[in-house]
Amino acid sequence: MRYALGIEYDGTDFCGWQRQSHAPSVQQSVEQALGVVANHPITVICAGRTDTGVHARGQVVHFDSSSKRSERQWILGINSNLPDAVRVLWVRAVDDSFHARFGAHSRSYQYSILNRWVRPAIGVSYYGWCRNVLDVEQMYAAAQVLLGRHDFSTFRSAGCSAQHAIREVTTINVTRQEDIVKIDIAANAFLYHMVRNIVGSLIAVGLGKKSNKWFAEIFAAQNRKLAGVTAESRGLCFMNVRYDPKYSLPEQAETFPFAQDDA
Repeated sequence: MRYALGIEYDGTDFCGWQRQSHAPSVQQSVEQALGVVANHPITVICAGRTDTGVHARGQVVHFDSSSKRSERQWILGINSNLPDAVRVLWVRAVDDSFHARFGAHSRSYQYSILNRWVRPAIGVSYYGWCRNVLDVEQMYAAAQVLLGRHDFSTFRSAGCSAQHAIREVTTINVTRQEDIVKIDIAANAFLYHMVRNIVGSLIAVGLGKKSNKWFAEIFAAQNRKLAGVTAESRGLCFMNVRYDPKYSLPEQAETFPFAQDDA
């Protein structure tokens, strides 16, 4: 039987999602915990691989198992074998047509920036930091050129293994709440470092170092060397994935009901 899992994790102490031989990964932690509960080795496929230090609130994976467990048994068993920085939020039985990566209609990320002149002490792992005041309105205006289906080579880092740079951005928003600036972006898929590269260039606009016209021109040029620096990983969070409604999967951790004890 195939199952889908919703997972959240703090990426601070992991080398990223993907299993590596030299450092702990989120994938390794999840597969080991699943293997204990299923009583056989498990391999998981995720919706989107995250880099070192990147967090997730709504990562989705799928796996196959012949073991029969209730949803509650899977969740409690897996979480009791996971490190504190990783938690399974939900599990659903799905048919064999479900694929966490190739079946995703869209994915969304959020980048958070602490915008004050003093570096953070609390929550340091969850924010990028910018000392000088950012002009959120200018950042939002510049970002709108990204909407639609385009070649995102300008924001594609070296080492990207994607066959092409064409992606479709459906939403991009820049907002401020007191000292926190958030950049939300949703697309059908993302390139290696795409969000962090976009954020780096938008920060240059927000600081007044670059113009909206500059942002549009570098985007059209399809040349990574013309764009801004890559924003640090700690401010980035994988928020959610959307699939065909027929699978009836949750989209946000905040919508999950409290589990009821077995009668």
